[in-house]
Amino acid sequence: MKIILMEPLGISEDTLKRLSSTLTEQGHTFKSYDTVTTDTSELIKRAEDAEVLIIANHPLPGEVIRADENLKLVSVAFVGIDHVDIEACREKGVLISNTGGYCDDAVAELAIGLTLDCLRNITICNEAVQNGLGKGSLAGRELAGKVVGIIGTGAIGIRTAAIFKAFGCKLIGFNRSEKTAAKALGLEYMPLIDVMANADIISIHTPLTPETKGLIGEKEIAAMKQGAILVNTARGPVIETEALAKALREGRIKAGIDVFEKDPPLPKDHPLIGAPNLVCTPHVGFDTRESIDRRAEMVFENITSWMDGKQIRKML
Repeated sequence: MKIILMEPLGISEDTLKRLSSTLTEQGHTFKSYDTVTTDTSELIKRAEDAEVLIIANHPLPGEVIRADENLKLVSVAFVGIDHVDIEACREKGVLISNTGGYCDDAVAELAIGLTLDCLRNITICNEAVQNGLGKGSLAGRELAGKVVGIIGTGAIGIRTAAIFKAFGCKLIGFNRSEKTAAKALGLEYMPLIDVMANADIISIHTPLTPETKGLIGEKEIAAMKQGAILVNTARGPVIETEALAKALREGRIKAGIDVFEKDPPLPKDHPLIGAPNLVCTPHVGFDTRESIDRRAEMVFENITSWMDGKQIRKML
């Protein structure tokens, strides 16, 4: 079979050689590209005649999927698959496997980090020291005893909830269905608007779907407590950006944001550029040395398992 890695995975050449050797030693052809492209014609050229494509978090358009007559499997080095044209895959009977679980700890830890920054003004304190100033009025707040609302109690949401609990927080949450693992942590499920109104800290962990796009809008943000913190390490479009920016400018809430409509760099006129009461990171939640190596192992495991007749981490 012909297997194509369409974009770099962020691993060393030695690691890539080791992982791909499990395929080449069985007589399969493996080719990798060390640059990212979003040009559809170039993607079609790269994917030509491949039975298996490996991608990370850059789009795989339907034109590419339909042009590759031999395509059977897309192994996605990412949790979400909203950047893959699902309908095109369904049309052609192409299977999709993801690497769910590779960054549970990484994303959960960043959500906690953003929360602590918002509570203790860590970034602002650093700027004060670097600019020759003292603490002034930079007294913070403690995490212990706070009510934390978890929006989306999948694997990452539950891992985040467990860490918040270790800090001494009370857990409430919202999800399409109630999860036994979340309840075991003491998390109390309630309607979304009630979570927004009762939580001191809200951490978002939903996938991006038609149902979750704009899930946190003006109404939900307006329901938040004065001074509450909104953290998003999931997908940018889950929050209505204009509504968030307005609440930040009015000083009603604080926020820690790792995800946007598109990955940074952001345009200068983006509503969150220059917004007060905000800590931002450039979509790094998933990106640790440990998690990137882990997802590479998983993406090749998806392929070898599928070749052995058992599709794992099946998304389609």
